[in-house]
Amino acid sequence: MMKAEQIGIIDMGSNSIRFVVYDINEKACYKEIQNLKVVARLSSYITKEGIMSKEGIDIIIKTLHKFEEVLADYSISRVKGVATAAIRNSKNKQEILKAMRKYSNFDIKILSEEEEAYYGYLAVTNSTQLEEGITIDIGGGSTEITYFKDRLLQHSHSFPFGAITLKNQFVAGSTPTKEEWTKLTSFLKESYSSLPWLQDKSVPVIGIGGSARNLALVHQNIISYPLSGLHQYQMSTVDVTSVQSKLSGLPLSKREKVDGLSKDRADIILPAIAAIEELLYHVRADEFVVSNKGLRDGIFYKLFLEPLNTSHFQNVTEENFYQLSINYSLNITKHKNIAVLSSFLVHELLHHELISLTSEDLDLMKWSAKVFYIGSSIHPEAKSQHTFYLLTNQAIDGLSHMDRLAVAFISSFQSKSSLKQFAKPFSDWINKEEISKYELLGAILKFSHGLNASDRNVIKKIKVSFVHKRTIGLNIFHTDDPFFEEFNATKYKKHLERVLNKSIQLTFVPI
Repeated sequence: MMKAEQIGIIDMGSNSIRFVVYDINEKACYKEIQNLKVVARLSSYITKEGIMSKEGIDIIIKTLHKFEEVLADYSISRVKGVATAAIRNSKNKQEILKAMRKYSNFDIKILSEEEEAYYGYLAVTNSTQLEEGITIDIGGGSTEITYFKDRLLQHSHSFPFGAITLKNQFVAGSTPTKEEWTKLTSFLKESYSSLPWLQDKSVPVIGIGGSARNLALVHQNIISYPLSGLHQYQMSTVDVTSVQSKLSGLPLSKREKVDGLSKDRADIILPAIAAIEELLYHVRADEFVVSNKGLRDGIFYKLFLEPLNTSHFQNVTEENFYQLSINYSLNITKHKNIAVLSSFLVHELLHHELISLTSEDLDLMKWSAKVFYIGSSIHPEAKSQHTFYLLTNQAIDGLSHMDRLAVAFISSFQSKSSLKQFAKPFSDWINKEEISKYELLGAILKFSHGLNASDRNVIKKIKVSFVHKRTIGLNIFHTDDPFFEEFNATKYKKHLERVLNKSIQLTFVPI
């Protein structure tokens, strides 16, 4: 058991200041329960001499006072406040810190460049299954780049430029001219070339921060992307360039109205995309992955995992399915039994060459067993519909979007007709072969679910007893009276018969 608590994190960036509250329960499940944002644009209050003006400091104090008012409504045990480039690079940073200590109750620490980069890396490696990659976190006044391999940080660097400073330095108006764009991209190429460890890595580039999220949101709207969620959304270099081209061709007044683009970011999005685009070219990356987790998430993971003497979850996907099972009050033993029975059945069907599945398919079935009919926690009468909706409308850290969609199809399986109904909005994203695979895996799980109908774990093993041209036999080994299991298995076997194109003869064998 873990101590239940609430943790507050203040992230004082160059563009915005956020106050986030995380809730942790006794079962080590956590969730973000508050996220407040103030667009402060602190970097715009830095004078040519590198000093933050009194107006900028006043905005900080007023923002902290607003956070203090909200803080009173929570049972927060500790608050971690951090500041990044805008304050870090100010020549009067000691004056700023003194003012915050005097006029607020928060203790704000200025992060070093190395710390800021580390927390971004920690956020990505604790929320994805990526083993190797390059992260880019574009703030208002700095850009952090890291390279990790085997989930371990290899290199990091902080560039003294961000979306706001790039805009101020290279773009006079609201939209870059061709000449300004050339100077901007040349500057970025030169900057990236100064890091030998970036050269030709050919690994995914992971974007952190608001600009990366906005880039992905715009792209999702352009292509009418059918799935919800940004975390682990994948784009090609061509996709990134296409969004950049679209936005470059619009004046600011129209850019502010583009779906997916925050109005407060419309004037600085193009320099930010340029930084992403040039990095993709430089490292010869084949994909851009968006992370919805960033600096403050990295700070949270450190605070959460430190008492466990580790910096990383052992398996991100396992951890997130555990979180799902607790948050939706699933019977973990029941789902474990479904997984075991489905594993027995799949092993037998593979052994007798009745089906063909890859290791990736088996992983999908394993994940789907953990959340099979998770929608029952909302309402049992519409468990299939609720299951599909839940899983297609929330990210599952460690799973790609397409794998999450596959799990949604499999774990919500009710019948072939309902599967086809769910698949209609995704007709451009999945093919008939994939639908057939989801039907097979869903039918196996539903049959296994039936063999666990009374939740007493009376079914211990499944064996194929014979295989004929049109019929196969299954011996179902049990301990106690399997009345309800036999009733449901007999009822559900039709889905498996349809996909196998064979009738199934069930024999319940006591042991």
